[in-house]
Amino acid sequence: MASIRQIRRRVRSVTSIAKVTKAMELVAGSKMRRSQMRALQARPYAEKMHEVLGDLAKQRGDEDQAHPFMVARLPQHTLILFLGPNRGLAGGLPSNMNRRAASFALEQETPVSFVTVGRKGRDFVVRAGQPLLAEFTMPDCPDLADTLAVSRLIIDEYETQRADRVFLLYPRFINTAMQAPAVRQLLPIAPVEIEDGTPGRDIDYIYEPDAAEVFAQLLPRYIEMQVYQAVLESEASELSARMVAMRNATDAANEMIGTLTLIYNKARQEQITGELLDIVGGVEAMKA
Repeated sequence: MASIRQIRRRVRSVTSIAKVTKAMELVAGSKMRRSQMRALQARPYAEKMHEVLGDLAKQRGDEDQAHPFMVARLPQHTLILFLGPNRGLAGGLPSNMNRRAASFALEQETPVSFVTVGRKGRDFVVRAGQPLLAEFTMPDCPDLADTLAVSRLIIDEYETQRADRVFLLYPRFINTAMQAPAVRQLLPIAPVEIEDGTPGRDIDYIYEPDAAEVFAQLLPRYIEMQVYQAVLESEASELSARMVAMRNATDAANEMIGTLTLIYNKARQEQITGELLDIVGGVEAMKA
């Protein structure tokens, strides 16, 4: 059994760790609420863009088929935009995202290159030996302007035919305790059909000047919005995973402190009992 001094030292160290994890939990929790709100507020706009694209896809003519974002080419190279956590201590989120990225890259029949957002995703791609085209790091509470460079790079790669397909891999925020890796095809943009029963599905819209011009203006904005929405989802997922992980670490540390305190009390009691026995034994020896 460890000595009393060693147990006391270990209790102090675990107590210090519990204070650090508690502070990190509070910081992540304060940022998490704001990031969750931003991610959830941006979803209706992204869904409405899907609806508008579905309506435009039904009304487009032959001339609209020539739009490069809508034309499917023979796949010869695949580009994956990989959004991962920017920092560690986020529970199992980084490993889950890395496994999904590795499995998805193996599923592709064409050469694959990566564009990463977040340090953890970049580190994984470098360790795996995959081609890394570019890397980005987002600030806290990113705005749309912070993601435009990523969108512009993806659009340039597709327009110059250096990439024939672009996929978006990001952690989708479900709730505070659950985040799931999600894969979405960004380019080429497939026509989005509106489901039956959707309000406004059978309404005919009039576009000015025409549907083709609307496509030319809307599709780049659509790519930018999809990337921005994925960045918001990634931030909310990272902060939620970190808060849960730090809460679990704090609970484990407090439980360990209780166990070590019990061990310390037992060791201290045994030491006191031994000292008393030595004193009583000495007294009896003197009487004899």
